[in-house]
Amino acid sequence: MVDVGLMRGGSPQEPDATGARSGTELRPADPPKLVGTAWGLLILNTLGSAGARTIVPLPRSFIQLVTMGALVTAFVLALTLNLRLRIRPSAYMFLLTLLLVASVISSARLESGYGSLFRCFRLLLFVSTLWLLSRWWDGSLTFVRLHIRMYFLVLVPVAAGLAVSPGAAMPGLYGGRLVGALWPLTPPQIGQYAAVIIGLTVLLAVGRRTTKTGAAVVIVPSFVLLALTHTRTATLGMLVGLALAISSLILTSAAARRFFTWVVLGSLVAAIGFSSALQTWFLRGQSQENFASLTGRAKVWNALLSAPRTVSQDVFGVGLGDKSYGGLPIDDSWLAVFHEQGLLGVTLVAAIVVVLGGIALLRPPSLPRACAIFLISYCVIASYTEVGLGDASPYLLHLAVAASLLAAPTEAVPLPAPQDRRRRLTLSRPREARRTAAQRPELEVA
Repeated sequence: MVDVGLMRGGSPQEPDATGARSGTELRPADPPKLVGTAWGLLILNTLGSAGARTIVPLPRSFIQLVTMGALVTAFVLALTLNLRLRIRPSAYMFLLTLLLVASVISSARLESGYGSLFRCFRLLLFVSTLWLLSRWWDGSLTFVRLHIRMYFLVLVPVAAGLAVSPGAAMPGLYGGRLVGALWPLTPPQIGQYAAVIIGLTVLLAVGRRTTKTGAAVVIVPSFVLLALTHTRTATLGMLVGLALAISSLILTSAAARRFFTWVVLGSLVAAIGFSSALQTWFLRGQSQENFASLTGRAKVWNALLSAPRTVSQDVFGVGLGDKSYGGLPIDDSWLAVFHEQGLLGVTLVAAIVVVLGGIALLRPPSLPRACAIFLISYCVIASYTEVGLGDASPYLLHLAVAASLLAAPTEAVPLPAPQDRRRRLTLSRPREARRTAAQRPELEVA
């Protein structure tokens, strides 16, 4: 269990984006602890069943049973916590529901087989669970802390596998890149999880919502794992997302200005002193031709775009599939959505990104807004070489956290100051007690 200050719920006297304490004590309605369990089960479901070979071989059917069982359990748990079906309507959830409808329409023709209907059912449970959990979306950092905590727990087996069997954790099949040796995870997955929690933890540290020690416990090991994965997309998404997020705090936070200055100076020193090592890490031993074609991705993209399609396939797609074309992974969210959900799906996904980004830009500077900007920016950058924006995936969970941060705050109950509490206790004294005091004047004189 990790408790480094990042994992606790919001306290009544949390500082604002500038680090100053609020003059009014507020007690927001804390969600039940089982909400975190449901969120962790959603994350477990999105880990997938494909990956590297593990030290102890795990049948794919067993992994699918665990991940799908986690989703069903998350839905049942969320429904149990929210029996009255109270939800927080939001543009994100409305557009995500429309995307679900578009997926059902595209999959109903069974061009991708009966598996597309199963994937629609999975997406239905996924979206329904998010609707049920939206009751606790109140603009606070609650789900940011849950996100960090759960993905940190996902990375713990990765680090354990590296310690137990370095050869299995960094196999030659993946070019010596870090994989999951205890649970099948690919380098891009590990890189994504590490980059996201690093970025969010840095923002919490800049906003003084955690201690330096607590932040280091999360950031240092996660950064080591990210470096070992050699994941360029995750690294670039993290850096750009942090730059945009911290830039949104510069005008209101002295800590953000200091951090930004030190990062710029550190980047210049690293670029000058370690340029050769950074270039080697970035190229991963690839030739210029292979790098220019994005490790062969461009060939798959060109083949997909040049293939003949009917008008119906252009508009609605061929139905939810395994995000591949011709047996090769598509590795681009926009092309994968176009292939499976057509132009209708692309329009809805673009609307999700534009609406969330627009709402974030219209919000006043704050730490929740900065975290939302980081998550939205990361998902947009990663969508170029990763899939997931059109189906149940970690990227939809990242955007769900951003939507929770941009939600209108719920009404908080003010906590009276100590003097006010004593005065209210005096004023609310039972009538019998006041009558007894009146009958004993000697006590009043004393």
